[in-house]
Amino acid sequence: MTKKNILALVTLVSITWISCYYDKEELLYPGSTACDTLTAISYTKNIAPLFQQYCNSCHGGNSPSGGISMGNYTADKAIALNGKLYGSISHSNGYSPMPQGMPKMNTCQIATIKKWVDSGAPNN
Repeated sequence: MTKKNILALVTLVSITWISCYYDKEELLYPGSTACDTLTAISYTKNIAPLFQQYCNSCHGGNSPSGGISMGNYTADKAIALNGKLYGSISHSNGYSPMPQGMPKMNTCQIATIKKWVDSGAPNN
């Protein structure tokens, strides 16, 4: 095999390998439940469990991290409506990316929280 043929083969393999990259959550994680942000988002059913999973271990209790207290509706609503919550979970410039030291929430979880915030963060 000549150098020209080897180079052509390496180029072909490289192009094929790069073109097979997927970053769509539905394709990467088949079988996961579909993201439904069209129906009403409930603080109790949808939002509080996410905060419990991702936020309350650091931002709850007597000495919350960064002085940002979460873990009850009043505190959660305040942080949601001042813009800091969405800025942090979406990793926007100028905000501390959260949850710190953990993987970013998935796009469905972020969209669910955004819809709740955009609807005025109701206690439902």
